Amino acid sequence: MTQDDRELWRLGDVNCWMLSCCNGAELQVRRGDAILLRELYPTKSDLYERANALREEFHIGSRK
Repeated sequence: MTQDDRELWRLGDVNCWMLSCCNGAELQVRRGDAILLRELYPTKSDLYERANALREEFHIGSRK
């Protein structure tokens, strides 16, 4: 992790991270040390939109 990396949300044992990189930002959804999802975005605003949508999906899934 670098100082620009940031945890965006956590639901139980699943968390979502933004990792800054030279060509934009990488979104990772993790459970423990396992990476469940990894996506690259050209802008942080696009990444934030996707992270918010994923938080809703994981939140709805955790209530079932």
